[in-house]
Formats: sequence, C-alpha cells, structure tokens
Amino acid sequence: MADDFELDLDDLERRMDGAMKSLRQEFLSLRTGRASASMLEPVMVDAYGAITPINQVGTVNVPEPRMITVNVWDKALTGKVEKAIRESGLGINPVVDGTIIRLPIPELNEERRRELTKVAGQYAENARIAVRNVRRDGMDQIKAAKSDGISEDDQKFWETAVQELTDSSIANIDEALESKQEEIMQV
Repeated sequence: MADDFELDLDDLERRMDGAMKSLRQEFLSLRTGRASASMLEPVMVDAYGAITPINQVGTVNVPEPRMITVNVWDKALTGKVEKAIRESGLGINPVVDGTIIRLPIPELNEERRRELTKVAGQYAENARIAVRNVRRDGMDQIKAAKSDGISEDDQKFWETAVQELTDSSIANIDEALESKQEEIMQV
C-alpha cells in the first residue's frame, strides 16, 4: 500500500539546479571579448601524472581588460600549461615568457560571435536534456508507486509537481542562454 508515497521533490530540484550550475560554469568559459580568469577554469593540465586544474599549477591574473597571465609555479610545467591552453578550444594563443604565460584576448569578429552563440545554445541544450532526465526519473518513481497502489489523484498531484519543477528549470536555462547570447553579441 503506497498511500503514504511522497516523492523527494527537494532531491529532484537539487539535481535540476545542478544542471543549471554546470551550465553557468560552461558559460564562464565562453569568451566575450573581455579577459576573465574564469575563462581558464575548464583548462586542465597534465601535471605530475595527474590531470590538474590550471589554477593549481600557477597563478591566474587579469592585469588588463584584454590580457590574462598565468604565472606557472614550476618551470618544468610551463610547456604543458601552454599546450593545455592551446588545446582547450578557447581560441587563445599563449605567449610564453619564462614561467609567465601571456594570453592576449583578441577582439571578437562577427563570425566568431555567432559561433559562440551556437556553442552557448549547445551548452543550454545539454542542460535541458539533464533536466528532462531528472524529470523522467521522478515520473518513473511515480509510475512505480502507482503499481504499488497510490491513488490516481496522488499520481496526478506528483506528476504536476514534477512538471512544474521541470518547466521552471527549463525557463531558467532559457533565460540564462538569452542573457549569455546578448552578452556575446554586444559589440
């Protein structure tokens, strides 16, 4: 008898929020024409046999609006850090000067801006898929409880609650995408 069935909406919401947090992190890595230390967050360096975030092998600074510097702590890793930045897909050409790597941020042209809005759109779609997967998990739990004997009214109540949570999360993703695309397209 499952009349006392209660879906853990907080867990579903937490998982959907996780997709949104992940999306925000991915958006930070997209260049918008201004230098930001967060652009390097997704860059991982093969240091001492382990894949390590770039901020754990050097100091990341933004000395001016169109320049990022990475002061690598171990001179032996300078080449690996440079390689990781080149292969990161950020479209930045590192300039090595001893243990300091300079990353000049070029002005974005119209074509590159359009490419970046498409990438942002793909990131948002991945987040939507993650939210829909969480929704499916919730709906599966409700179906399982139905076979255990919850009432049809309870089933409808929980399905509506899960759908409202999903709609809210998707709306937040769409809003974040629109905001990021506007930021990218500003000249």
